[in-house]
Amino acid sequence: MLIIDSQIHLWDGGHAPPHHRQKPYLAEEAVADMAAAGVDAAINHPPGWDADSNRYAIEAAERFPDRFATLGWLKLDRPEAPDLVRRWRSQPGMIGLRFLCVAPDERSWPTDGTMDWLWPLAEELELPIAVCGPTLVPHVGRWAEQYPNLKLAVDHLGLVGLTASGGLIQAEGLLSWSRFPNVSVKLTGAPDYASDEYPFRSMHDTLHALYDAYGPERLFWGTDITRLKCTWRECVTMFTEELPWLPEKDQALIMGESFSRWFNWTPPPPAQS
Repeated sequence: MLIIDSQIHLWDGGHAPPHHRQKPYLAEEAVADMAAAGVDAAINHPPGWDADSNRYAIEAAERFPDRFATLGWLKLDRPEAPDLVRRWRSQPGMIGLRFLCVAPDERSWPTDGTMDWLWPLAEELELPIAVCGPTLVPHVGRWAEQYPNLKLAVDHLGLVGLTASGGLIQAEGLLSWSRFPNVSVKLTGAPDYASDEYPFRSMHDTLHALYDAYGPERLFWGTDITRLKCTWRECVTMFTEELPWLPEKDQALIMGESFSRWFNWTPPPPAQS
């Protein structure tokens, strides 16, 4: 079974927020951790807390092309941004884009016109985009309808907030957006929102509801491992051993095959030594 983690963060500088590990997470360490957990490849999301994280993402993909690909980011309000997007895939490992818009100067982007040029250009270039958090996710239905050939991936099971106890609050329209064939959902961070220990049964109904709505072709397993309190291997077996309602063929899709198809990326064979 091909196992692709649809979201990790690699960084070698900056200061991570308190809910992530505080020391940098380097490519070498991630490769070792993935091997121990039985994970074939991982999709790096260069974090905004390291302003140079795209540079490190490219370095990691160059050194470990069979292990890492990247959903990178850029400042959309810069005049050079459209040209950068047009050349995005020329950078090693870059297979798409990902945005949160949590910085003070970015929070108005979804509604003030700053992002308006991005969606049709990404649709034209067949460049998938992942979106995360309360600033962006509530607009997914509007963008999906307006740009039907633009592939959108919703991060963290549709997260838009947390309950007082740290539980998941999902976007109101999340399940109904499954009617748009260009919307998918990343099942990332599930253990972090659970109210119990492994195998995190408090999250199983949420996963089942998304499975019923989207099917296995538009759901992508992943971890966001640097903020989880469980092991990478537990994140794998939560899906491969603890969901009796998930057929084996659909398990294979969710664990990696569907991501590979959606983002048109398959890990190349390891280089021969």
